[in-house]
Amino acid sequence: MTDKQNTGRDTRTRAIVLRRTDYGEADRILQLLTPDGKRSVIARGARKEKSRLAGGIELFSVSDVLIHNGRGELGILTGARLLEYYDGLVKDLDLIEQGGELMRAVNARAEHVDSPDFFDIVQQSFRAMQKRVEEGSGRWKDVLRAWWGLNLVKASGEDVNLSFDANGDKLVADGRYYWDEESVALMPAKAGRVNAEHIKLMRIMQTGQAELALKVKGADDLIDEILYIVKCVERSTKI
Repeated sequence: MTDKQNTGRDTRTRAIVLRRTDYGEADRILQLLTPDGKRSVIARGARKEKSRLAGGIELFSVSDVLIHNGRGELGILTGARLLEYYDGLVKDLDLIEQGGELMRAVNARAEHVDSPDFFDIVQQSFRAMQKRVEEGSGRWKDVLRAWWGLNLVKASGEDVNLSFDANGDKLVADGRYYWDEESVALMPAKAGRVNAEHIKLMRIMQTGQAELALKVKGADDLIDEILYIVKCVERSTKI
């Protein structure tokens, strides 16, 4: 579903700023993530002290934007109104780094794949970080990192097979596995460190609901192996 509205040569939509680049004396080139894909726009005069655009193009935020569509690929940002600002993220250096990693990953994948899921993944991640920056405990940052890693891969058209192993056999509750990078699948092994609990948590993550994954009890004890799998999958599906 999209909330994009087209009026003549103007497009109104929600947007998340993935990247900002200073241009000229006072302008900015922005890479925007919208529910309909990535857009490149120029925000004229955005670096001026009294710019009416500046407040609506903050990092770690969701804004309502109006884009004038010219003849080229670069749109002109004519309006920007802040809808949600996740200010808690900028107060935590770890979250700034993690949020930056997420936006770089999305920016790279959205360059080649148009998926409305990218926008939802980033927004859910920002909301989860904002909610827990004051009250969170344990390894929730690692759980969230694994969640968005799995879901970005899925949104890019790939998926971790959590039904069958590398041999094509159905995964079993009492089985033990390890991640085989060559076959990009779980491989059965008596001494494997991946068990039914890891698989269950990854299946929950694949539902696309960050809060559901973050509420799983015992996730802290499972996350190391899952993070390893996620990073292996990201390498094998890197665009």
